[in-house]
Amino acid sequence: MNKKTVPQIINKKFQGQKITMLTCYDYSMSRLLADTDLDMILIGDSLGNVKLGLGNTLPVTVDNMIYHTQAVKRGNDSALIVCDMPFMSYEISVEDALKNAGRLVKEGGANAVKLEGGAEIADRIAAMVAAKIPVMGHLGLTPQAINQFGGFKVQAKEKSSQDKLMEDIKALEKAGAFSVVLEAVPQDLAAKVSKETKMVVIGIGAGKYCDGQVLVIDDMLGVFKDFTPKFVKKYANLSDTITKAVNQYIEEVSNGAFPNEENIYK
Repeated sequence: MNKKTVPQIINKKFQGQKITMLTCYDYSMSRLLADTDLDMILIGDSLGNVKLGLGNTLPVTVDNMIYHTQAVKRGNDSALIVCDMPFMSYEISVEDALKNAGRLVKEGGANAVKLEGGAEIADRIAAMVAAKIPVMGHLGLTPQAINQFGGFKVQAKEKSSQDKLMEDIKALEKAGAFSVVLEAVPQDLAAKVSKETKMVVIGIGAGKYCDGQVLVIDDMLGVFKDFTPKFVKKYANLSDTITKAVNQYIEEVSNGAFPNEENIYK
């Protein structure tokens, strides 16, 4: 399949075509996704939860993100590869943010980077765009602000916070971001944002009127069992399939059924 590009993704919005995005963290899954027409792959800092077993995303490092992005990149030549900028990789200064974004592109192989926040990080986004690095924003429930929010809660329910989100959208657009993820916000607000901004709006728990959707692949495949957000639809239940397969393997090794003649070199 032809490689998806930022201009193609933007064009899909203005043609009224829905955009698809999933997280991915390793080569084997990335290789499977290469056989689909998925638009974008996000190497999310959610790998802290689903791959590293951490309680949240805060301990994830730039080196973690580079390692996983390299693996995903090797497996997929078709989807646009977007990499999360982890906590404290862009907050300190514009120079720090630009250096780390550059590493994710140059060392990791990302086609674009994603970072959380609004007007307060607009100068970082502008610097990255000036350096020819495509940027995706992230507003609403921003997991790196979990300590500030006090938990995973729906955001922008009150008018004041909705007004603030709209101001942040304008700031991100002015800074040059090509896209923004809206997480855990009311559907009507997400619909308004999608209509009023030129950025591609990707929803996760933001209703059906966004320009596209993203899910954590381990959630939608039913692999990650620690918790399941309301906005997740499980398209498979692979945890049961895997457990059953492993138990069958254990049984066949124990009773001598495996390896059989088909699995033995002579």
